[in-house]
Amino acid sequence: MTTILLVEDNELNRDMLAKRLERMGYKVILAFDGQHGVDIARKHKPDLILMDINMPVMDGWKAVEMLKNAPDTALIPIIALTAHAMTSDRDKAHEIGFNDFATKPVDFPGLVGTIETWLHKAE
Repeated sequence: MTTILLVEDNELNRDMLAKRLERMGYKVILAFDGQHGVDIARKHKPDLILMDINMPVMDGWKAVEMLKNAPDTALIPIIALTAHAMTSDRDKAHEIGFNDFATKPVDFPGLVGTIETWLHKAE
């Protein structure tokens, strides 16, 4: 079963996305801030990570930088989830190491398509 780590500090967003992804057949592991996400990713080695950018403790920028610089997590595809939809945010996300970018509110069918694309690239 494909495992997705969802790193999201907003409980409503986290629960809604997790339930919808689970209905699609994914196993979902949850983290509530960037540091927790890094710890969970290192422990469980998910197939893909959905990472919010603006979070307490450690933001998504720093978390992705840490994950992409660690040999055991560097190849895990990471998709940014953010309300910031400006081109500069998208460019920064790619520079930092995000593999892709999805804006909030989430277009769920579009997000699933992006997830599937990256899972197939990672095979």
